[in-house]
Amino acid sequence: MNTPNARPAFTSEQRWPRTALPTRPIRMKVSLAFVEHRVNVYLRFGRPVREIVLDRWRRIAVLAPGTICCRIKWIGNDYGTALWQLLVLQAPMPLDDMQRVAGVSPGASILLRADGEPQVKAVLESVDSIEAVGVEPCDAAPAYWRTVGNRLAARQPLPMYTAERHAAHLVRGALR
Repeated sequence: MNTPNARPAFTSEQRWPRTALPTRPIRMKVSLAFVEHRVNVYLRFGRPVREIVLDRWRRIAVLAPGTICCRIKWIGNDYGTALWQLLVLQAPMPLDDMQRVAGVSPGASILLRADGEPQVKAVLESVDSIEAVGVEPCDAAPAYWRTVGNRLAARQPLPMYTAERHAAHLVRGALR
């Protein structure tokens, strides 16, 4: 139904004006905490651009877009461990999709999630084996962390991260 007063369809420029697009990269902020025998939330690996100390128990790690980090959360009570959780997160690039994670602002891409002591310890062994190869875990391929998460969910043995796999990741990054 065409009428002379009908408004034309929006163009992409009208939907996303340049002023609405982010002009600078969004940095991911990860809340960290330590209260002896109760709470320990820390980064196992990652390269924060800076750390903001809030008080003697709390800090905030600020990460650049695209950075990979591992946050471990341990919560205890009078009877022992109440929670073990490990998350491998990738800081979002501008206009990337992200998932909401408690204690992470504005959000992150979750590459791997491990809950419970057996799963967390299995992933920590993988992190140690990556370091034994001579590679920083935050430089490992995001696809490797996703594979580890899928193998954990399927209760399959975790894959090894080899120097050859890392070299292939570096070549793939150079081709982009």
